[in-house]
Amino acid sequence: MLRKIFAATLAALAITLVASAASAQMKKVRIGTEGAYPPFNYIDSDGKLQGFDVDIANALCVAAKFDCEFVVQDWDGIIPGLLAKKFDAIIASMSITEERKQKVDFTDRYYNTPAKFVTKAGANIEISKAGLKGKSVGVQRATIHENFLRDNFGDVIEIRSYATQDEANADLAAGRVDLVLADSVALDEGFLKTDTGKGFAFTGPGFSDPKWFGDGAGIAVRKGDDELREALNKAIKQIRDDGTYKKINDKYFEFDVYGG
Repeated sequence: MLRKIFAATLAALAITLVASAASAQMKKVRIGTEGAYPPFNYIDSDGKLQGFDVDIANALCVAAKFDCEFVVQDWDGIIPGLLAKKFDAIIASMSITEERKQKVDFTDRYYNTPAKFVTKAGANIEISKAGLKGKSVGVQRATIHENFLRDNFGDVIEIRSYATQDEANADLAAGRVDLVLADSVALDEGFLKTDTGKGFAFTGPGFSDPKWFGDGAGIAVRKGDDELREALNKAIKQIRDDGTYKKINDKYFEFDVYGG
C-alpha cells in the first residue's frame, strides 16, 4: 500500500515538475495596445481590455505558446514605447507603411479595411478639393489618416487633430467639425451604430492607396527582432488555417475583415 502511495506521489510530482518546466519555458511577451479604438481595442465598463485586436492578440499568444500581458499606451506614444522596451509588440490596428518601416519591423497583415469620411446624413459633401474647401475635418493625431488629409486636402480644409478617435467623433456629433476621417470599420462599429452616431453617414469613396494607407494592419516589433516577428507570422497563419481567426472575425463583423 505504501509503495502505491509513494509511486502515485512521485507520478504527481513528476507531472507538476513537467508542467512547471513547460510554463517556465514559455516566452514572455508584452503587447502594447491603445485601448481607445473600438471595436478593435477599447476598455469596457469594468476596466477590461476588449476588442478584435485584443482577441487576435490572445489567440496568437496561445498559438505561439507565449505568456502574454497587455500594456495600454496612448497612440501618439506607442512606437516610442516599443522602442523604449515598454512592450515587445504593438497589436493596435497599426497600418504597415513605408514611413513606419523606417522605425520598426512588421509581421504580415492580420486585417485590411479602407478609410472613409463621415458627416451629417444628407449633407451632400463631395469628397474633392472643391467640395471640401473651407470645411473642418476631425482626425486622430499621428495616424495615416492625418497624413492623408494633410497631403491631399491640407491646403483647402481645417484639420483638427485629436488624441483619440472617440474625441474626434464626439466633436463631429457636437457640430464642432464638419467631417471626420478614419478607418471605415472603426467609424461604422464605433460611431455610426451607436446612439451618438445617429443622423450621420459615410460620404464619398473608400481610400486604400498604399502610399498613405500601407498594406493593412500588422504587428510592429523592434528592428531586428526576427525571432518574435517570425513566430507571430507563423501564429497568424495558424489561426487563419484552423478557424480561430474566422470565429473572432464573426464575433465583431458581418464580413471578412482580413480583406482581399
